[in-house]
Amino acid sequence: MTDSPLALAELTTMRVGGVPERMVTATTQRDLVDAALAVWADGDEWLVLAGGSNTVASDEPFDGTVVRVATRGIEVLPTDAATPGRVRVRVQAGEPWDDLVAYAVGRGWSGIEALSGIPGSTGAAPVQNIGAYGQELSSSLVAIDFLDYITGEVSRVSAAELELGYRTSVLKRGRQGIVLTVELELHDTADEQAVLGGALGQPVAYAQLAGALGVQLGDRVPVQAMRDAVLVLRASKGMVLNAEDPDTASAGSFFTNPIVRENFARGLPADAPRWPLAPDAADVVVPLGRLASGTPLDAFLTHQEELAASTVDAGAAASKEALVKLSAAWLIEHSGIRRGFRLPGSRAAISSKHTLAITNTGGARAEEIAQLARYVQGRVQSEFGVILHPEPVLVGIEL
Repeated sequence: MTDSPLALAELTTMRVGGVPERMVTATTQRDLVDAALAVWADGDEWLVLAGGSNTVASDEPFDGTVVRVATRGIEVLPTDAATPGRVRVRVQAGEPWDDLVAYAVGRGWSGIEALSGIPGSTGAAPVQNIGAYGQELSSSLVAIDFLDYITGEVSRVSAAELELGYRTSVLKRGRQGIVLTVELELHDTADEQAVLGGALGQPVAYAQLAGALGVQLGDRVPVQAMRDAVLVLRASKGMVLNAEDPDTASAGSFFTNPIVRENFARGLPADAPRWPLAPDAADVVVPLGRLASGTPLDAFLTHQEELAASTVDAGAAASKEALVKLSAAWLIEHSGIRRGFRLPGSRAAISSKHTLAITNTGGARAEEIAQLARYVQGRVQSEFGVILHPEPVLVGIEL
């Protein structure tokens, strides 16, 4: 199970990262638990890695152990007669996410078809509650099997306990451990196919996707057609892994869409996209001018992150100012950064297809990626007073 360490540049889609001191690969759930417990008992620094699509690591050697999750398998669970038209699956953490989506769509199961083409492993999906084109994992997730770092025990953690929000969960906010399996509940279209004439997906909930399909928001289309359209849209943005497309040497969307107070959003240009949110949204960004005199920025951001990580009482939050989500891509473009932009002499660039992705054009070092990310943050902050937060996991890198 112990491997000769490979450079993280060979194991991540951003293609940067140094060689770890040690590396172990687990192909079964039992091996994964045993490997993790052994590493934790030794007191090593540790990093869990599966698909490597959401990790940007320093080129310096990683002084610790990388635990590679290579478990595979999709198990269809017994159905409950009280919930007809539903199917539950338990998926091993190392199962590639898009393989799972293809498996479900091929059987006429809906609920995750709009999440087609997202790279990475199934075990990583609940960490940041993956979402795209009007769907989020939270709408299908039932529970995970979780190996807890503190207790060393395996337990079932329900979706409610994970406190899923926009690109966040308690796992992303500090609960340490390893996702072993993911349990989903999907809609089985078998019973309705005779009436509707086919396996239809969930209602289309994203305007761009509706336009690509030639339907209205809320319409239902064949689940395979939904998947095909999503894959085409993602590929047009360089968001489907393709060895022949250099724009896919990235970590996908590098920044999350910022969430701000409605009052602050009113000060942005009228054409800046914005979407109203429930007042308990988990991610909050810091507008300029909100810092108290003499308050260090780091301390203020830490305070904001703590507030964002806490659970907000819905009744109390209802009386507070509404929140809106902004488009990070729009903010980047309108701060003067265009597709294909790169700093002089750098091998890191903004994707030629989508301003929200930073790409490795060939041989870039991790610090070049970080320099460009910091430049983007600075431009957006200077122009609009909004601080963009990175979406990928940063290992040994600070922005």
